[in-house]
Amino acid sequence: MSKRRRLKHRGVYYRRFTQTAAAPGTLVTQPEAEPTRVKIMSYTADSFEESELRPGDLGPIQQRRPGHTVWIDVQGLRDHALIQQIGAALGLHHLLLADAVNVGQRPKVEDYGKVLFIVVRLAQREPEHGFAWEQMAIAIGDGFVATFQETPGDCLDPLRERLRQGKQSLRTHGAGFLGCMIVDGVVDGYFPALEGVGEELEKMEDEIIDAPSRAALHNIYTLKRELMAMRRATWPLREALSHLMRDGHPLLEENVKPYLRDAADHVIQIVDIIETYRELGASFIDVYLSSLSNRTNQVMRLLTVMSTIFIPLTFLAGVYGMNFDTTKRGNMPELGWHHGYGLFWTISVGLAATMLTIFWRLGWLSGIGRDQNEK
Repeated sequence: MSKRRRLKHRGVYYRRFTQTAAAPGTLVTQPEAEPTRVKIMSYTADSFEESELRPGDLGPIQQRRPGHTVWIDVQGLRDHALIQQIGAALGLHHLLLADAVNVGQRPKVEDYGKVLFIVVRLAQREPEHGFAWEQMAIAIGDGFVATFQETPGDCLDPLRERLRQGKQSLRTHGAGFLGCMIVDGVVDGYFPALEGVGEELEKMEDEIIDAPSRAALHNIYTLKRELMAMRRATWPLREALSHLMRDGHPLLEENVKPYLRDAADHVIQIVDIIETYRELGASFIDVYLSSLSNRTNQVMRLLTVMSTIFIPLTFLAGVYGMNFDTTKRGNMPELGWHHGYGLFWTISVGLAATMLTIFWRLGWLSGIGRDQNEK
């Protein structure tokens, strides 16, 4: 779990590149990689066995029994030697192993003859951390499925429980069906993550309209980057599954194809949701600018009204504030009148009230302070 939280802070999915001019199939050393654990499930329609591979004992992999389907689940990619031994026991190509260990591969489907290789990305999301991305590589062969993932823990526990209980005739099918169910489980794990994104978009819309701020704008761009990363994880998978349905593969029996189409349909739905959310995120920027401009206009309108009212008052105060002694000639008799001060304020207040009445009748005061009162 701690590794996943580090991935959340990255926000995007980085690829591990080999050194320049390195031999094809070179495995990249990852200092932060989790320790390697290998869990094995072996089953038929009437039997089920579950175990964990002990160090130095490859017997459960090398001595697979006929008629059994074996799921070799490799969790953690630190032990390259053990992974290469597992690959040799299963007859996996060294380029396949390199793509499984050197994480950050583009989601894809590759045909290695007797082995069908699929790369997908697991997604997990928490509002305070964002998305956590993890690569899962799936190798489907004759009677076995090998999965390689970066950390322990994923969204496939319901599938494992169904295998233990033998529900829905899951154990009556072969390795191709199991591989299809793993892909479908990974794809279905995107829906809860997207549901959280949808809830945040609703809250973000209210926040932008009511109180646009730099923090709200930052959240919009953060969410757009997350959706872009999710698009990069699902769009290639959509293409890969479409090619696989069109071209087929000997390991995928006829009764597996409807389930493969179902998984591909889920990917299409996810891509559509992502595109919708991305458009909403882009429109929120326009809403933010419009809301900010509207609030600025409200402030400017209020300031303009106040300035307009004080312009004649300033004029009157300026006239009677001049330092000319004109009372001897009688040009400004109000300066020496006992009630002149009161008359000045009466005229000023009356003028301000008259202007406010005129502004109100013209509709210039409508909307001023309405946003604050509605809150």
